[in-house]
Amino acid sequence: MYSIEVNNINKSYNDVIAVDNISFSVEKGEIFGLIGPDGAGKTTLIRILTTLLLPVSGYCKIEDLDCVDDFRDVRKIIGYMPGKFSLYQDLTVRENMKFFATVFDTTIEENYDLVKLIYSQIEPFEKRKAGALSGGMKQKLALSCALIHRPKVLILDEPTTGVDAVSRKEFWQMLKNLKSEGISILVSTPYMDEAELCDRVGLMQNGKLMSVNTPQGVIDDFKYDLYNILSNNTYQLLKDLQEYACIEDVQLFGHNIHFLDRTGMLDQNDLLKFLQNKNHSNIEIYKIKPCIEDCFIELMSKE
Repeated sequence: MYSIEVNNINKSYNDVIAVDNISFSVEKGEIFGLIGPDGAGKTTLIRILTTLLLPVSGYCKIEDLDCVDDFRDVRKIIGYMPGKFSLYQDLTVRENMKFFATVFDTTIEENYDLVKLIYSQIEPFEKRKAGALSGGMKQKLALSCALIHRPKVLILDEPTTGVDAVSRKEFWQMLKNLKSEGISILVSTPYMDEAELCDRVGLMQNGKLMSVNTPQGVIDDFKYDLYNILSNNTYQLLKDLQEYACIEDVQLFGHNIHFLDRTGMLDQNDLLKFLQNKNHSNIEIYKIKPCIEDCFIELMSKE
C-alpha cells in the first residue's frame, strides 16, 4: 500500500486543462517533490489530494482512503501547508498552535516531541502575533501547526517560496528529520535545486507529468551532449550562438551558457572559429554534466 496513490487525475477550469491525466505514487516514508514553474498544475493537484477540489475524472488515495468518498477520514491523517500563509494573523504563535491542536482533538503537549525541533525555534516568540513574524518564522509556525496532530502524510505547497536561502536550507533539514519519523511527504516547489533534496520527483509542465524518477535518474536519462560556453560578452554570445548552424538549444545560466547538442557531432574548433569571427574573446567551450534544470528544459522541448 502506498502513502499516496494518484491514478489518471484530470481537472479543468472551463476550457483550461489544469491537471492532465496524471498518475504517480508516493512510498511510505518518502519525500516526493512536484517540480515545476507557476501554472504547471501543482497547486490544483495538491488541492485535489487535500480534498479541497473534486477531480473531473480519475481517483487518488491517501493511506488507502479515497480522497472523495473518504474525505473526512483523509483530513484527519494529513497535514497541509498551503503556499500562502493562512494562519490566524491576529492570534499569537501559541494561540495558533493551541487552536489547531484543539481542532484535531489533541494538545500541544501530547505531540510536542514531534514538533519540538521546529517549534522550539519560535517558542521564545510565542506571545507574538502571527502576522508580525518574519517569513522564516511564519514558515516554521505553519509547519508546526500542520504537524501538531501527528499526521501520517504531510503535503506542502511551495513552502519555501519567498523565503531566504538560509531559511530554505533549514526547512529542508526539518523535512529530512520528519522523514526519519516515518512521515510521508509530498512537497511542491518551483526551485529546481530543491529537486535534488527529494527521494523522487515528478517534473510538471502545463498540467502534465513529464517524468517521475529519482533526481539522479532524471539526470541519467539525459542522453545528449551538453556544453558550457563563456566569452567576454555573455549577452552577445547568446545572440550569436542562436545563429550558429548546428544549434539545438541554448540557455542562459547566470554568466554561463549551456549549449545542447542532440547530434553528438559538434565541432568545438569550428564553433571556436565562429565565435572568434564574431569578435568574442576569452572563449571557453567544455562539456559538462546536466543539472535538473537542464533536464527539465530538454523535456519541455519534447512537449
